[in-house]
Amino acid sequence: MDRKILKTLLNYLIILAGGFIYAVGFQFFMYPNAIVSGGITGIAMILNTFTGFPVGMMVIILNIPLFAISWRHFGLDFMLGSLAGVAISSIFVDLLATTGIVLTDEPMLGAVIGGVIKGAGLGAIYYVGATTGGIDIVAKMLRQRYSQINFGTMILIMDSLIIVVYAAVLGNYESAMYSVIAMFVVSKVIDLVLYGFDTSSLCYIISENSEDLIQSIISGPIQRGVTILEGEGAYSHRQKHVIMCVIKRNQIAQLRRLVKSIDENAFFIVADVKNVFGKGFESISEIR
Repeated sequence: MDRKILKTLLNYLIILAGGFIYAVGFQFFMYPNAIVSGGITGIAMILNTFTGFPVGMMVIILNIPLFAISWRHFGLDFMLGSLAGVAISSIFVDLLATTGIVLTDEPMLGAVIGGVIKGAGLGAIYYVGATTGGIDIVAKMLRQRYSQINFGTMILIMDSLIIVVYAAVLGNYESAMYSVIAMFVVSKVIDLVLYGFDTSSLCYIISENSEDLIQSIISGPIQRGVTILEGEGAYSHRQKHVIMCVIKRNQIAQLRRLVKSIDENAFFIVADVKNVFGKGFESISEIR
């Protein structure tokens, strides 16, 4: 079988699994406790309160104009994947609703456990480059412009706005508070699925012994690549080398000891970074 076809089938299987997991978290934990899902699903829940119209079907209807926009911006493959994500998750939501199963009537458990399960399902769908429509499509469009904001964080911001509307329209402020907790959990689990546990660190080192440090980082036990930036002291106007390198978090202490052994007066900056691709990290070919 052609590799591209096999990859496409695998992606749709992941979307299928992710849609089911999403529906379990929503229908068995969040919906019975009036925890708003946020996004289009949250809007559908608000309309369901007034009309009794099935949430899953309402989600599909509300997503139609957004899919027209996504086709233009992201192409046919993205639209088909997201259409599958919406259809599968919405169908599972309505199917699971017929079971009448409620796994907890404790709102806090519903928010936390439901948020973890729903976030895992959404993360799986996002991982293969699809969405569940609605706010996800808007978030993907915004992230093209604001790439420094994680996908899960961007969804959290927009979902929070839906929750505020829910609280204002229905006056159910306690449910809205639990919904905020659920959305926070969902966003963190999404980021965990997409970016993993491991966060790398970006290091900047300014030292009078930059050459010794460079050789020790490249050839020593850390064995990391180094980029040399040209810098100038604002007060002294002296030209200096600024060493930049990316390391694993578990190598921070090792690098600190190395810097200290060569230059105790070095200026050492460490910042957490995500999405590091290249030699020694995740292959850039794995970007979806």
